[in-house]
Amino acid sequence: MPTHPELTRLVHHGLASRIWRRETSPFAASVAPAAIHDAIRNRLGWLDAPVSMRSHIDALEQLVEDLRQEGLTEVYLLGMGGSSLCAEVLRDVGGARDHGFRLTVLDTTDERAVRNATDTLTPTRACFLVASKSGSTIEVTSLERHFRQVLIKAGIEAPGRHFVAITDPGTSLVGHAEAEGYRHTFINPPDIGGRYSALSLFGLLPAALCGTPLLPLLQSGAGMADRCRRDELNNPGLELGAFMGAHAVAGRDKLTLIVAPALAPLGPWIEQLVAESTGKTGRGILPVVGEPLGDPASYGSDRAFVAVRTSESRRERDLAARLEAAGHPVLTIETGVEHLGAEFFRWEFATAVAGSVIGVNPFDEPDVRGAKARTQAQLDARATQGAFRVQPPLEPRDGLLRRESPAAAASGTEGDRYFAVLDYLPAQPGRAEGVARAREALRRRTGKASTHGTGPRYLHSTGQYHKGGPNNGVFLLLTAADQTATDVPGAGYTFSTLKQAQAFGDFDALVDAGRTVVHYHVEDPGADFTAVLERLVDQVR
Repeated sequence: MPTHPELTRLVHHGLASRIWRRETSPFAASVAPAAIHDAIRNRLGWLDAPVSMRSHIDALEQLVEDLRQEGLTEVYLLGMGGSSLCAEVLRDVGGARDHGFRLTVLDTTDERAVRNATDTLTPTRACFLVASKSGSTIEVTSLERHFRQVLIKAGIEAPGRHFVAITDPGTSLVGHAEAEGYRHTFINPPDIGGRYSALSLFGLLPAALCGTPLLPLLQSGAGMADRCRRDELNNPGLELGAFMGAHAVAGRDKLTLIVAPALAPLGPWIEQLVAESTGKTGRGILPVVGEPLGDPASYGSDRAFVAVRTSESRRERDLAARLEAAGHPVLTIETGVEHLGAEFFRWEFATAVAGSVIGVNPFDEPDVRGAKARTQAQLDARATQGAFRVQPPLEPRDGLLRRESPAAAASGTEGDRYFAVLDYLPAQPGRAEGVARAREALRRRTGKASTHGTGPRYLHSTGQYHKGGPNNGVFLLLTAADQTATDVPGAGYTFSTLKQAQAFGDFDALVDAGRTVVHYHVEDPGADFTAVLERLVDQVR
């Protein structure tokens, strides 16, 4: 593949070395308020993480050994966004060793998921990692309250000893952990943002619990960091960032990932990193992850492809070659499970570069904060008025309740539109297979890209892109009644209420942003929700 002119330009202008010098001008105009430049400068700590985090290895390994000695081997990570998705990669990619711990990631407010974890844990063996940069993430706080109450009811004498916190200095979680007698509180560097935190304490503690050797993980990241320092054409992060950014500017902003099965868990982590970093001020790069692979002719001219393959993954290699032969831009990365640290850093650096290329600040997330405010507004409405604010109202249609945004009536599927399924339906076995079938059928009928986000998880990743990126999404929001109602201790509402508030709040946020959104609500809590999802997606034309 010939060198892209954008990569040559970035090398000529010394972008890589400017980023390493902590210059803020690549990400904000010189006339921008000083506070914006200060905020960017204070979010670049991830550059040093592969080296600076080595001093924490002994403490992390000691904690893991203490937990093992005391039999606390059922570990539940309570986190959202980058705090949880990185842990899933480290747990599920084949390079992790079995150290006798079972790691469950809970980044949800779904009643079924919460109840399943509650009903299957062993209180005397349970340990909870409370991971929150801000220290006040509503999902994390709600889950922490719930499981602390579970341990108390089970007769655990010192429940705080079953909790470990990871947070920034001075957050409310620091004080809470001290008051509740947490086993340990890890203080992460405050200049590392959540989605850039894979090689910080937010990633390293789950890595240690998964049996991943920490020093090689950091050394892998450090090796990639050294390669990303150079103002040269063979800078891996610069090359990837130039590819993503330049093609997005040219209209190929649907970054379609072709990931080898051995590395598949890396896809959702990349999705949240790229989407949340670049989707703002009407611009952005939309990662398309988990979409079933198709023939080159099935993809539109708004796609660019990155193939992440291993030396053994022939299918991905062959598809990449056929896509390139058909005229689609393709960048291939050959790596392996032993190079996870390098891939974390490569994609972090590339995402920063891509943000600079398309002209956005990749280190803020203004629309994520807005969605949180609308969730709270819905909770307040329910507390004071006894019901959520549902405008326009849901009305019966085809056995379900339905409403749509004002923009939906005038919407078409022409041009570079994409479809996003926002799935707040209760967790059910077989959902992933059903979603894959629906997305494949959607591409076959429309030729458009699609994404699938599980609520509320996606609010901390692609949710920023949905509201802040280009207004070319068609959103299908799906909610349902729950069979149970589990109290969030001290909150005055249940997990079911919180999840509904998050869904309704996101509808409001999408409407305010002028987005095309159709909302379906299933009243039967015993429905086959996977079948419902497939049926509704099948109606999209």
